[in-house]
Amino acid sequence: MKATQRDFPRQAESAARNARYFFFCGPDEAGVADAVDRVASLLEDPGERIDFTGADLKRDPVRLGDEARSASLFGSSRHIVVRASGDEVAEATEILIGGTAPSCPVLIAAPGATDKSKTAKLLADRKDALVVVFWPPDARSVAGTVRELADRAGLRIDTALAERIARAANLDTRIAASEVAKLAVFLDASPQAPRSADTKAFEAIGASTEEDGMAAIVNAVLGGEPGRLGAELDRMRHLGLNPVAVLLAFERRTAQLAALAAKLGNGGGNVAALIESEKAARRINWKDEGDLRKQLGIWRGRRLERLVAKIAGLHRDLLGHSQDAELLLAHGLAEIARASSPKN
Repeated sequence: MKATQRDFPRQAESAARNARYFFFCGPDEAGVADAVDRVASLLEDPGERIDFTGADLKRDPVRLGDEARSASLFGSSRHIVVRASGDEVAEATEILIGGTAPSCPVLIAAPGATDKSKTAKLLADRKDALVVVFWPPDARSVAGTVRELADRAGLRIDTALAERIARAANLDTRIAASEVAKLAVFLDASPQAPRSADTKAFEAIGASTEEDGMAAIVNAVLGGEPGRLGAELDRMRHLGLNPVAVLLAFERRTAQLAALAAKLGNGGGNVAALIESEKAARRINWKDEGDLRKQLGIWRGRRLERLVAKIAGLHRDLLGHSQDAELLLAHGLAEIARASSPKN
């Protein structure tokens, strides 16, 4: 079945109980990610989480069905999360729903797809499936989400502060959630012991999401310069950059590298010519030209796929352990920086 973005919060709990297949798509990447996390948190017995990328399943479309049905063979519960960039999991989905054995819950996040995609059409009319398209929110709706997050965390905030947090997060609910969590920790708030938050408290946690402030650390880590990481982490702390926001900058760059690598194909291609073509078409900024050329030379093929998986895992860790987000980010980026070094 299909649900609207507005109806999803109301239907999520019922869908988590009754549906097996979930397809969340649309241009609001944060909304898609939130929907996956929401449904996963509502599953009665989520068990082990298995992650796939769209590229994994495009190469081996049978694998999704095999993994989804293996729980019925071995008795252990699990759920599967697929992070796709578009409609590359259509064949895997068709094989999955064509099986006869019971399947564990499968949640597909595809922000590059729409409800007109083949995957969405395969699932939209099924009673055991849910398809939702997420559109970028406006400031008022994100502020409303901030108020809900604050209520759950034991924070009392007014509309003005909720709107300020929404704007500081660039209307990205993932960043907003991290800011609310930091604010709750700062004020020692909880549902059992609520606290009032004000502008001074928000300013004290040093919220910032300026992209330019993150470019240097992204390029140091992905560009094979691990020696610069320590100084960049110190600068991140000094500027008060949100760890989740920093990681989202890495996710955007990694997605950009994956898209460029796909255009180059398996044969290697001409990196310089591709960069020039993308720059001429204004799909990349001239300021990023040298860094992208360098990083494409490092992150290709299986190495790039491992990077995507590493960053996805790091994102889950940061959201699941927000109090240790800065430390987890530092450790994760150090591992990636070492892997990008020419010595490796």
